[in-house]
Amino acid sequence: AVPREGEQVLDFCAGGGGKTLAMAAAMHNKGQVHAYDTDRKRLAPIIERLKRAGTRNVQVHEDLSSLMPLKERFDRVLVDAPCTGTGTWRRRPDTKWRLTEKNLEERLAQQREALANASAFVRPGGFLFYVTCSILPQENEEQVNGFCEDHPGFEILPATETWGTLFGKDKPQPRSRDGRTVTLTPATTDTDGFFFCAMARER
Repeated sequence: AVPREGEQVLDFCAGGGGKTLAMAAAMHNKGQVHAYDTDRKRLAPIIERLKRAGTRNVQVHEDLSSLMPLKERFDRVLVDAPCTGTGTWRRRPDTKWRLTEKNLEERLAQQREALANASAFVRPGGFLFYVTCSILPQENEEQVNGFCEDHPGFEILPATETWGTLFGKDKPQPRSRDGRTVTLTPATTDTDGFFFCAMARER
């Protein structure tokens, strides 16, 4: 999942740019990271952060139209999707009382749109990564399974083997229904709740 030197990478829900900066550093300023977010206000801090970090291999896109010429050009596309944030409830227990069915439906629609739009930028043979800070199956497993049904050119990759290779099989293991996706929780990994899924586009 880690981006490599020389690759073309898209951070599709870049927010303030923390993930963009981390990927640019992992690539040692070789290759290109493109940062985009539908919310320009969320994206605004990224410019100053890039300057302070001395990052030279990042391009920032404030609107989707500037990305369109790059369709099917990216080796890796990351979607850190807007979500209900149920994975943060152990730190912010009051937020659970503000979650409504309407809030959930809005987030589900945003996630479907983000996945569909982001997938258009993955090159044949490239990878699409979907991440949330939610523990709800509707936002996680059900979302990626539905996406792959609607986009048969994408296939979910096994996740638990990769987790064991990266972090060790003797360490706390995340929850996984079928080995294809992983969910971190306070109970299993003593962390906030997070969901990870890697998908490959056929060549």
